[in-house]
Amino acid sequence: MSTINLPLNLTVRVHPVVLFQIVDAYERRNADSVRVIGTLLGSVDKGVVEVTNCFCLPHKEHTDQVEAELGYASDLYELNQRVNASENIVGWWATGPEVTNHSSVIHEYYTRECPNPVHLTLDTSLTGARMGIKAYVCVPLGVPGGKSGCMFTPINVEVTSYEPEIVGLQLCMKTIGLQSNPNRARTVSPMLDLAQVTDASDKLLALLTDVLAYVEDVLGEKQQPENTVGRALLDLIHSVPNMSGDQFAQMFNSNVKDLLMVVTLSQLIKTQLQLNEKLTSLTSFLN
Repeated sequence: MSTINLPLNLTVRVHPVVLFQIVDAYERRNADSVRVIGTLLGSVDKGVVEVTNCFCLPHKEHTDQVEAELGYASDLYELNQRVNASENIVGWWATGPEVTNHSSVIHEYYTRECPNPVHLTLDTSLTGARMGIKAYVCVPLGVPGGKSGCMFTPINVEVTSYEPEIVGLQLCMKTIGLQSNPNRARTVSPMLDLAQVTDASDKLLALLTDVLAYVEDVLGEKQQPENTVGRALLDLIHSVPNMSGDQFAQMFNSNVKDLLMVVTLSQLIKTQLQLNEKLTSLTSFLN
């Protein structure tokens, strides 16, 4: 592993898949378990810890000690390294709204696994009707020649997403309210590719309408201009390629044709796989 220097102005960026895995581990916990802990995997670059994966660490917490299956954690990390060698141990996570008395003992183990590990807490008890996320680093305390200890200091934490994760989150948002409304379907299916293009175009048109309304209000002195919005609009205009309407239509039609070709090929492959599955089943039945 690479050497990690973690200042107090560190930022932790957590991907949604990590939060889903933590919640899933909490829902599958043993009946006598108060909280669940595990290992955070990811990378560190220029003061930013990006957490892209995690796994659960089976453990038991007693009044005066903590029992954890460290061999299981080591084996699972080695298996993950074979799949994705770029994901290193960057810290550990725990469910609950705050740091507990046993956190320092668990944190001491992770200091041997990686330099300056971060500690992430996810409030699965929904205190305040929300699932709070907090991140900490452990700062050593003490006096020269005396006793020493450590203190968990909060650091910045935010949720970030790759573009495919955003699509999945938008699909998950459509399931909100399924339990409260029995008349709605119990499942949600992904949109077709062309339907996604239409939906994205409608959203883009609505955003452009809002931008035009803002610009007209500023020009008509109905609203005070904001420098940050003006700079963002200027950057947006400079990012648009300088092309005529015919060139844009040709480029758009070309991309639509490519999309239709991909859809056609995927449907052909799906049909071929289904046909192969039926022929295999028929052969096995005849034999």
